[in-house]
Amino acid sequence: YLENVAESGAACLVTMVQGNVLLLALTHWVTAAQTGFLAGTAATAAIALTKTESRLVLAGILGLSTAIVDYFVHPGMIGEHHITEAIVTGVGAAVLSYAVATIIAAYRARRPREAAELDEPVRDVVDGE
Repeated sequence: YLENVAESGAACLVTMVQGNVLLLALTHWVTAAQTGFLAGTAATAAIALTKTESRLVLAGILGLSTAIVDYFVHPGMIGEHHITEAIVTGVGAAVLSYAVATIIAAYRARRPREAAELDEPVRDVVDGE
């Protein structure tokens, strides 16, 4: 849940200032927090209903929910149409979600190999054994 909220909020925050983080103000943080919370909650509910494990589908659900929520939370400033910023934010959230999930999966896949490379087996010490 928190990962969805953070990815959606981060994508919204960066898109609102069009990548120039020096322009960030408190109002940007508040708007991004609203978008992240609502989109993250909607995406988590949708993911729970679909019961999917596909990183691509999960990223798509988060991107779509972020785009929809972003459109209704605040007016867009990119492009001629108000929906352009919402679409860019949704794509950003989807890409961020997919990238983070891929990095986490690669890290988890590598950990067992590293443990197997140890010279001695890892043992838990329980009650003085």
